[in-house]
Amino acid sequence: MAGTVRAFPDPVALVLAERTAGALLRGLGRAARVARVVELRLDYLGSVAEIARFLEKLRHERPRATLIATCRCRAEGGEFGGSPSAELAVLQLAARAGCRWVDVEGSTLERFPAPLRAALRPPAGLIVSLHNFRGTPARLLRLYRRLARLGADKVKIAVTPRRQRDNVAVLQLARRQRGRVIALAMGTVGIPGRVLALRAGSALAYAAPDGKPVVAPGQIAWREFRDSYRAQRLNARTRVYGVIGRPIAHSLSPAMHNAAFQAARLNAVYLPFEVERLDDFLACVQPLGLAGFSVTLPHKETLLRHLDGIDPLAEQIGAVNTVVVRGGGRLYGYNTDYVGILRALQGALRLHASRVLLVGAGGAARAVAFALATAGAYVSVAARRPAAARALARAVSGEALPRAGLRHQRFDAIVNCTPVGQSPEADESPLRAAELNCRVVVDLVYYPRRTKLLRLARRRGCRVVPGFEMLVEQGAAQYEIWTGLRAPVAAMRRAVLACLT
Repeated sequence: MAGTVRAFPDPVALVLAERTAGALLRGLGRAARVARVVELRLDYLGSVAEIARFLEKLRHERPRATLIATCRCRAEGGEFGGSPSAELAVLQLAARAGCRWVDVEGSTLERFPAPLRAALRPPAGLIVSLHNFRGTPARLLRLYRRLARLGADKVKIAVTPRRQRDNVAVLQLARRQRGRVIALAMGTVGIPGRVLALRAGSALAYAAPDGKPVVAPGQIAWREFRDSYRAQRLNARTRVYGVIGRPIAHSLSPAMHNAAFQAARLNAVYLPFEVERLDDFLACVQPLGLAGFSVTLPHKETLLRHLDGIDPLAEQIGAVNTVVVRGGGRLYGYNTDYVGILRALQGALRLHASRVLLVGAGGAARAVAFALATAGAYVSVAARRPAAARALARAVSGEALPRAGLRHQRFDAIVNCTPVGQSPEADESPLRAAELNCRVVVDLVYYPRRTKLLRLARRRGCRVVPGFEMLVEQGAAQYEIWTGLRAPVAAMRRAVLACLT
């Protein structure tokens, strides 16, 4: 059977994992209405008896989708407790029940001598797999060749990137063995590699059913993978953008910018890059083909020394949140937080001659402080680090205030520029209710949509400006810098609100 099945009818497989035969059969019925390729995680059924029950029913169903059967053992990150021989026997039954592909770990096949492997091979296309949940081994090409020698029609190598260089390695493997390898990057750091793998040449990608728990770290839901990232449609002309930060999983920027690209019918994608070390990411900018990227905590200020050029306003602020990649990988930095706060406050407050308190003195606070000062506001700063508060206040001819005295002060507006209150610490607030003596409260935290600070402010009778408003406005400014086009702000706002509801 080796070599007789060459391709999949669709490059994205929907992965199903259920605990009972009935639930898996119902899930398959739903999945076959949207997906042309479905992977069945038979190991999640828990026992050979339950697996056999499902496969007997499957023989009479004949779903239109191409089915991949997987029965991964516990030692390889699966749920199957049987022996390697039992695993192969299950996959034999699956092939006879209509599964056109079976997925077997290379370590399972290597337990048998070559003649016995050939005899035990299920009558279906064979995917020989390796899963590494700890990291990304060196010499992926050598691993590919080892697995290919086991009689594979396709080799699947799934690794867990710990840095962006690992994503580059996964994509290089996909390019070198185009169509012959299923290259998969797992985990949060691996999301860029997971999305870009099809473009690089991976034979298949995997997505989770919408609203269901994932069965692999970093697995992306079906609609998000296909409709937001449009992974199956990316090609060599696709312009790649993203956001760097740590943590990054909470970011709504991918949903917002991908919605903008779709609204404008641009061949572009925006990805989340979990970045601990800037030097690692910057070494990958050209290999990953980035055209630009957003910058969030903790890199807004430290990135400055790595830039080839910087907008004068961003240089004055001392922080960037937007980078354009020009010829030769040269990096040019901008700050659109400045524009975001001004646009978000329009209609809520007359800034000229107003007194505004900023809570925090980091990169976001610097952008807000310069924006408000330029608009004619008098800026007060209260921060956990008094020296940083004094330095920022001096830079905008404002004042630094101790936290202890805030309840006795009166402001026109208060802006939270810290991450306090961001999910999962959503029950925290940077200020107490008694300290909210103002007309308007702005929280730059946008997840959750209604932070504890904003709830306290509403009870005090303050007008509130949620963080998603600034997120959308600064994102629109980023989009315009990158594309030279007017941003589809309404589409961007709808995408953000859909994530927050």
